[in-house]
Parts: sequence; C-alpha cells; structure tokens
Amino acid sequence: MQPKLAPLTECPCALAVETVGEWWSILILRDALQGLTRFDEFERSLGIAPNMLTRRLKHLTESGLFERRLYSERPKRYEYVLTQKGRDVFPVVVALIGFANRHLAPEGASLLLAERGTGRPITPIVVDAATLQPVTAENATVIAGPRASNDLRERLAARQAATQARSY
Repeated sequence: MQPKLAPLTECPCALAVETVGEWWSILILRDALQGLTRFDEFERSLGIAPNMLTRRLKHLTESGLFERRLYSERPKRYEYVLTQKGRDVFPVVVALIGFANRHLAPEGASLLLAERGTGRPITPIVVDAATLQPVTAENATVIAGPRASNDLRERLAARQAATQARSY
C-alpha cells in the first residue's frame, strides 16, 4: 500500500489502485468474477503462495469487495463471496483484458471475452450511459466534482490552462 498523499486522496484512480491495483488482487478478483469462491480454488488457479493469498483476501474483504462466509464447521472453512462493490470491478477487469488483447498480444489473444449464451467474442469499449457513445481521451476530460477541494480545483484549472496553451 502506498501512503495516502494529500493530493492523491481525492483522486479516484489513486483510491481504486490502492484498493485493487496490486497484481494478485486483480487476478483474485478476475477469478472470483468467473465464480471461484474458495481459498483452495484461488490457490490452485493462481499458483499463489498461501500466505500471500491470505493477505490479499483479508485486504479485499476489509475493503468491502468480498464477504467471508463459513461453509464448513469441521474444519472451519470460509468462502469469499463478491459483494456488489466487488462485482462492480468487472468493467475494470474487462477493460484490462481488452487493452492487453489490443496492445500486448502481438501473436494473438490467449483469452477472449465472450457472450455467455452464444460464445460470441465481445470487444469491450467504454460508453457514456446517457448517449451510448464511446468515451475516449479525445472526447472526455476530468472536471472537479461537487466535493472537490479548492486545491484540487486549482490543480485542474492549471492543468486545463496548460493544455489549452499548448493547443494554440
């Protein structure tokens, strides 16, 4: 975990990376989104050391992405069930798969997203919910939200001024 630097505490990207950005966390979430729930399933799927898996599952549970549920009394065994917050990570995992398939797989993709019912491959894109238009770096920017501090508003204004000065 990175220290919480004041300018980063308002940044949604920094907050998300702090919660799910660690290598194993994303892979655990990927597997959970495909139905795995038990410690031994994650361990077998990922080849992760048990102590590392324990730490990551503890962090993801404390962060509210998993709910830990007892499924066996003797011996005591728990499963890790995604919460709504955990299921909401799905678009992030989908975006990572799409990015990797487009830019990091020159020989071809080894894993594709597919429609559950038909098996038809899916190419993920991010769209605006209101217009259904693709969201791209060319047509979207970040602006201050209602709870933004004055410091954040000033940094965004300075960034916008610098960008506009370069576009002339």
